[in-house]
Amino acid sequence: MALMEDLRDLIVVGGGPAGLAVAIAAARGGLDYEVLEKGVLVNTVYHFPRGMTFFTTADLLELGNLPFVSPYPKPTREEALSYYRRVVDACRLSVSLGERVLEIRPEAGTFALRSACAPSAAERTRRARNVVVATGYYDNPNRLGIPGEGLPHVSHYFDEPHPFHRRRVVVVGGSNSAAEAALALHRAGAQVTLVHRRERLSGSVKYWVKPDVENRIAEASIAARFESQAVEIRPDCVWIEGPAGREALPADAVFLLTGYAPDVDLLARAGVRVDPLSLRPEHDPLTHETNVPGLYVAGALVSGADSNRVFIENGRFHGAAVVKSVLDRSVPA
Repeated sequence: MALMEDLRDLIVVGGGPAGLAVAIAAARGGLDYEVLEKGVLVNTVYHFPRGMTFFTTADLLELGNLPFVSPYPKPTREEALSYYRRVVDACRLSVSLGERVLEIRPEAGTFALRSACAPSAAERTRRARNVVVATGYYDNPNRLGIPGEGLPHVSHYFDEPHPFHRRRVVVVGGSNSAAEAALALHRAGAQVTLVHRRERLSGSVKYWVKPDVENRIAEASIAARFESQAVEIRPDCVWIEGPAGREALPADAVFLLTGYAPDVDLLARAGVRVDPLSLRPEHDPLTHETNVPGLYVAGALVSGADSNRVFIENGRFHGAAVVKSVLDRSVPA
């Protein structure tokens, strides 16, 4: 039987930068709140590749006016993890880690949140007057839906290149993740082939990465198959179709780095109207409140499948807007 909790003013689902920004605003606004994070603190940042350099400067990743100081022009993943740990400790934020929210159920002007706590998977039910969902999209990769996608040597995430020294690796994708992975693998001694469905790399690739990977392709250090699609993955190769027809690329490892999309099922089951094409939840752009009163969205989730609209840099401001709305709603008219 799930344990029933006391009624809180606010529960935040997701312990990434956007969720932490909501928590900071809630704490400073005197609200009784809790952050529920299914993984580790800033779980998405934690799962970025080791040594990754952010596109932006440290000051644009700051939360709660707490300075983020880095000796580099652009901070690394490791620096960001350290910074966000310090933010949580300095602000004494109330964060429950390893707790996955399974259901948000509206109940007579409040919400019941059913969750499961790792590692026991024991369920509990929390209650709140308001809920903010700030779950991002990085946990939900765009799947190709091709045979062999679930094989053990296939991954939708890239961590570090060392294990692939002298191995044959196929990287599918043409944006930042794919470009950076291809470069890192190449420099670690892997034999890399990059497969992209368009005729060239995305224009959104980091400006210092794009010429690097293009030069490696030009000199044939990294093989490339543009205007090509992976159609089947086997234990020893990836079959692609492109301008030259059907071709088998030998592969000991395969990285399908084709982007990510939000998981809006939790919102939809709670009654939020979600556009089936854009995956954008219906919400007020000023308050971030959805069509379900008291249920809010924050961070990258607000933009649906368009993951190039909201980043840490602008999603960190959603918290103040959400908490202002929550406080305004609590004042009798």
